[in-house]
Amino acid sequence: MCGIVGLFLKDEGLRGRLGAMFGPMLAEMSDRGPDSAGFAIYRADVSEEAKATLYDPDENYDWSELTEAMSDDFGAPVAWERMATHAILHGKATAAAMRDWLVRNRPGVRVMSTGSSLEIYKEIGLPADVMSRFGVSQMAGSHMIGHTRMATESAVTTEGAHPFNTGEDLCLVHNGSLSNHNSLKRMLMREGLVFQTQNDSEVAAGYLAWRLSQGAALKDALEASVRDLDGFYTFTVGTKDGFAVLRDPIACKPAVIAESDDWVAMASEYRALARLPGVEKATVWEPKPGTVYSWGHA
Repeated sequence: MCGIVGLFLKDEGLRGRLGAMFGPMLAEMSDRGPDSAGFAIYRADVSEEAKATLYDPDENYDWSELTEAMSDDFGAPVAWERMATHAILHGKATAAAMRDWLVRNRPGVRVMSTGSSLEIYKEIGLPADVMSRFGVSQMAGSHMIGHTRMATESAVTTEGAHPFNTGEDLCLVHNGSLSNHNSLKRMLMREGLVFQTQNDSEVAAGYLAWRLSQGAALKDALEASVRDLDGFYTFTVGTKDGFAVLRDPIACKPAVIAESDDWVAMASEYRALARLPGVEKATVWEPKPGTVYSWGHA
């Protein structure tokens, strides 16, 4: 089942309303995924510092101790702010260095995302409750993607919720199932990727991050995934510059795209788009099988 949504704002004047526009879209997908939800937000003001979004189930986790240890090792201060069970870290180190330090020194803490623009938040519960916990309606940025999950083949956990981030400022949400993710995961681990869950969607995100690290453009990486990933899927992929949509060559999972002069949005079902401003004048279509659709700041 599961539901996915994405919203990219062409009109910079709408960026202060991003969360308020996005929230109803994700909430509308609740009956497709009532057990957990997550979302990725790309802030418009890209920081010169790297940042990491982290999760620990203990809302009283001592993030000060973690950041002090990280600051000592990096020789530069790492700041943090709490967001419920999550924390956002900011520092002068590279995003890759922050992720590597966390994997080696705090393996029990889950790395939700790393990058300069991206933040990922996810939790167990109804999508509306999850978004309320993190204050989505007040969030500002250039684009967001989100996912509502119905865990039919795995446990209901925060770690298993989407989106997944495996490369700097890249994240993925997925509706469907992959059949060759275990063999692909072994290959990617030999290439140095580290996975935190057994979720096939994390493998898909890792595959795209690996392709990008080899020099491929996002469109090329997604086109290669049509060949290399077996199964059925609709992907929505976020990057610092925009977002992209891809359905597998059979396209058995639903998806619809709407584009106006001010924004472009996608969802598993049209009802998630119905309350967007100006949707009555938007161009609406069903994305073709095996075809990459992408939008960006350029």
